[in-house]
Amino acid sequence: MAKQNKPDIEEEIIYVSKSELKRDAQQYQQLAQDLAGMAKKQREKLPLNDELKEAMVVADKIRQKSEAYRRHINYITKTLRLTENIAEIEEAIGLMLNKNNQADVLINKIEIVRNELIEQGDSKINELLTQYPTLERQKMRQLVRQASKEAKAEKPAKGYKELFQYLKDVIMP
Repeated sequence: MAKQNKPDIEEEIIYVSKSELKRDAQQYQQLAQDLAGMAKKQREKLPLNDELKEAMVVADKIRQKSEAYRRHINYITKTLRLTENIAEIEEAIGLMLNKNNQADVLINKIEIVRNELIEQGDSKINELLTQYPTLERQKMRQLVRQASKEAKAEKPAKGYKELFQYLKDVIMP
């Protein structure tokens, strides 16, 4: 009997399980639904290719027709699978979502600063002026005085809101 020659080079076969393929397909499907659900202005900021941009326009038009919309989402999913810059798209979406979270954190910080201003008065105003030199001392004192008077008299919080708005305009970029 002749010996069978085994090849010296071993080829590495990458086995991908069926479950993994399904998970990937579901991720693409979810990404397609997220993209189609975004506002037009948000989508304009994403690095989408022309084919995806056209698909999004059609998706906006047929959103009310449920079966056609479902099939179109499947088309968008297929297009996403063939797209090369999928990582850039996901990164841009992540940045958009993170920006919203950062804005919420900043608004909470402004609310805390506003409450401290009303409680501490001039000492907190001086501290804030060193951090944010664009603030106007006279306007800050006036708004803090007005907000604290309203709080003591239990009147509607007009000054409270004005102080918040002023701080928000100066502190938020």
